[in-house]
Amino acid sequence: MKSTSVDPAYLRSRIARLLTRIDEGLDPEARARAEQKIEKFRAALDGFHRRNFDHGSRTPIPGMPVWATPEVVTGGFATGRYVAGGALEPHERSLLEALGEAPVGGARRALNEHFVGDPGFGELLELLESGRFEIAVPEEGALLTVAWLANNGHADDARSLTEQIAPFFDRLRFYPIPREQALHDGPGVHVQTVGETIESLRRIAPNRRVLQQKTAVEVWIPFYDRVVGLFLETVDDGWPCRRFPADWNARANKLLGDYHGLRLNHGAWARITSAKSHPGQLLRLLAISVEEAGALSGPDVGRIRLILNRYVEKRGVPGSATWAAARQRQQRDVSAPSHYAIAGLLASRLGQWPRAQAIEDVNTVLGPVSMEEFVTTGLSGTVSVPATLVRKVRRCVNLPVDELVALRLITSGEALARCLPQISSGIRALGIRDPHLRRLHAAIYRAFRRRRSLLLTNLEAQVRIEEVPWIASIERLRRDGAAENEAALQTLRNVSRLALTSFPHALLPNKLLQELRALADSANLDIPLLDELAADIFMGEFSPKFVSAACRAAELLKGTLYAKYYGIDYEAVRNAAKVEQAKVWARRPPSTFATLCASRAGVGLGGCRPAINGMVIEQQQILTTQNLAVLFSSLRLIDAIGDQLGDMARHCFSWICRRQQVATVDRRARLKMIKNTAYGWRQMIFYLSLLDDREVAGFLDWAANHLRRQGSSFQYRFAPAFEGLVRASRGEAIESAPADGIPVRRFLGWSNTRHWLLDEAIGR
Repeated sequence: MKSTSVDPAYLRSRIARLLTRIDEGLDPEARARAEQKIEKFRAALDGFHRRNFDHGSRTPIPGMPVWATPEVVTGGFATGRYVAGGALEPHERSLLEALGEAPVGGARRALNEHFVGDPGFGELLELLESGRFEIAVPEEGALLTVAWLANNGHADDARSLTEQIAPFFDRLRFYPIPREQALHDGPGVHVQTVGETIESLRRIAPNRRVLQQKTAVEVWIPFYDRVVGLFLETVDDGWPCRRFPADWNARANKLLGDYHGLRLNHGAWARITSAKSHPGQLLRLLAISVEEAGALSGPDVGRIRLILNRYVEKRGVPGSATWAAARQRQQRDVSAPSHYAIAGLLASRLGQWPRAQAIEDVNTVLGPVSMEEFVTTGLSGTVSVPATLVRKVRRCVNLPVDELVALRLITSGEALARCLPQISSGIRALGIRDPHLRRLHAAIYRAFRRRRSLLLTNLEAQVRIEEVPWIASIERLRRDGAAENEAALQTLRNVSRLALTSFPHALLPNKLLQELRALADSANLDIPLLDELAADIFMGEFSPKFVSAACRAAELLKGTLYAKYYGIDYEAVRNAAKVEQAKVWARRPPSTFATLCASRAGVGLGGCRPAINGMVIEQQQILTTQNLAVLFSSLRLIDAIGDQLGDMARHCFSWICRRQQVATVDRRARLKMIKNTAYGWRQMIFYLSLLDDREVAGFLDWAANHLRRQGSSFQYRFAPAFEGLVRASRGEAIESAPADGIPVRRFLGWSNTRHWLLDEAIGR
């Protein structure tokens, strides 16, 4: 069953990179995480060798249904395990102990069968009513759905659902995680749960240099002061070692003994172990003077005199006001609590909340230190929490999503996508009347959105939420209404606006597109949103929705700067669409649009080289605008962000200039940079195409000045791309001859030869 279209080389390269990182040296926690990843990648690779995984399929593991949540590693490869399976979780072991019976047919089967029996059924109903449950993976909501259906007059549906999942009782858990409190169900969203934030705080390690400085000030410098003070007692007429008090030797011996004890308890101090430092020299000379009376030579005494004089000149005599002020300053410098100590305090405070949810107010965690906390941590008073730690805590605070973006807690479209299910789950559940079922539906929805996408080939689609049997049972009870449709539409507009204005240079990531599709479905809108395709598994075909998106782009952009810059014949696009539609009706595989993209790229279809595939995919993105045109036309975004388009274009240009000048010697990283900046360039031109000629001219003047402020090497390399934009703005062909010695280039991200932006000198 091994897929012939998927190359296992990616898995081998990931394993090799992780092994290299381990060889280079990692701390124990990082090493453990790397070893866990290696084990998962090896499990996925094993499926290739044994030929029992169908990588590229919606059901990569034979015998398992499409709705079962597979464990997926980076790249979309299944490991052969399932997230709702594997070793028993702590709450499962606790329940087994409480049942007190030896499981027949396996522990997980026994637990599933417990919940379809009378005692377990009652427990599920109590959890439904109280809301004190968590669903981490969609399967954990199945038996809660069965319980609700059976208790609310839908016995046949409950029976049918149980029959569908019963064959997997021995492998998967279909019951929820019990919690002491109901989870948050308010309007705000959070970036992390309390538990995730606690873990991030606990990963903060003590700063070794800060600890060494603190030990030096609190332990070793006072010790050095004592050594200096002891020698100062021997000074007579400006020279040390002239007179010794009666108990001087005894006190010197005790001081040397203290030194060994301090070193044993606190480790060595570099300055006192150095033969060249004043503390190190003075301690060595003290040991010589105690070991044998009169053993110090004239040069030794002269050295002691020099060290003492330098000490007194700099700090004053020990016990003097000057000396005390200097030591107090040092104490103040190291007396502030360390990041490590404060992080521990914050983690302890967060431990009062349920780990699976968030908090409502960051100030509840940042208050003064209580007496109980002082006893356990040694911290006192009003702790000044560093901004970096405040930021970590804010990640688990419920806030409006646009505020999370403004605070830079959400810094990418991917991060925005991870937060959105907290909003869209509530909107999706609006049509469900029963509040308990509505809460259950929202919890399962959020868990489903945490599924990792599989690597798919042959135009297969990711599993849809409606294909999950227990979700389908609930969906049949949901009633669409105007309120739900309007809420979904408003959220879709707001999220699209937020993503485009906050990250105007970046493609909308596939995870975010999943959420936008769900919102569009809830709003009863037909929007052909397009996932970014992977060049290494592209099969030379595009589904019909790509053609539909290209037609919408043609309606919006015909005759604009975008069409002129990329040389797009939108009549050819429409003709390709007509042929595609005819082929679809005739049940023949569509290829006209793919052929058009390949022709524009100057390559043929059917190859297996990722670079050639990438060139074809990039032309598809150019013709469709990769979701920009369909969102602007379907949601009337020009009304919402039309006045921000100029700023968005300037953001793109300045971001491109920065990224292009990041120094890196890694060829793969440089190629990725060129690809991403070309995508940002395309989005910039789209925004400019919606502006009038005066605004475009103003942008070009600004961009020319911005480019002149960049490094001379980058200016030289990037001038052909900028000249191409200028020419297109004047209606001139980019393909025409160079002007004033400057070549003209259309900036594209993919090439099957060495990319011209990799050369230091253009035209060589």
